[in-house]
Amino acid sequence: MPQSRDIAITRFDGSTSSDTRDYVALEEPLEIRVDATDGTARVTRSLSITMRTPGHDHELAAGFLLTEGLLHHAHEIASITQESDNVVTVHLAEHARVAWPTMERHFYATSSCGVCGKSSLDALEVPGLQRISRDAFSFNVQILSPLSDRLRAQQSVFDQTGGLHAAALFDDSGALVDIREDVGRHNAVDKLLGAQFLQGVTPLATRLLFLSGRASFELVQKALAAGIPMIAAVGAPSSLAVELAQRFDLTLVGFVRGERFNAYSGAWRLHGGTT
Repeated sequence: MPQSRDIAITRFDGSTSSDTRDYVALEEPLEIRVDATDGTARVTRSLSITMRTPGHDHELAAGFLLTEGLLHHAHEIASITQESDNVVTVHLAEHARVAWPTMERHFYATSSCGVCGKSSLDALEVPGLQRISRDAFSFNVQILSPLSDRLRAQQSVFDQTGGLHAAALFDDSGALVDIREDVGRHNAVDKLLGAQFLQGVTPLATRLLFLSGRASFELVQKALAAGIPMIAAVGAPSSLAVELAQRFDLTLVGFVRGERFNAYSGAWRLHGGTT
């Protein structure tokens, strides 16, 4: 499925202009529907519409259900069907139950906002988040520095368009586990985590989540929902992201530039450095 489009543009260099062509990242709506038993019969409901880059739609839908706290185990999903280019339906197993009232959400979210569709401030925090264990994961600071370059080397669509965010998982040796790109930061993370969820390997207690941009509240929340102990980001974290990371013992690192970075939470998970 194409993720970019070749269009005609006019390029300016000072007062000189020329007609040429360039690639732009595709952005299209995706409606996520859920087909589930309401206790008496099967009901299909529209859960959300998000603006995303086409591709990996099944993973995006599964990741969304995981990181919104609606599902916790891959076996709760019976199948996922692509109804059309921009509609997917997640069919839940007969034993799976969805607490619809606890997850009230408007049916539209922009590609840049993962929580702006929430219907109230009380609904912002995903229910059931667990504190991260302090014993299962640590990371050598010498391995952290090259991760940004490894991520960038895998961003094929970004090379064409310059317009996509990326999210990647690394193990504690610095090996790349998986990567996803999207016009929306939260969509890239949902696609990445949804792929792991569908493989039945969550929680991701031995993985680092690396972000090509900033670390916002909703991205920390998604990492917690997947059991990830550490986030590293090229950009800055927000105040709410830091507060949430500290509250749940997640290691949060920002401004990863070469050998320099800031640890805003959980610095005790980092080893191999000197002071």
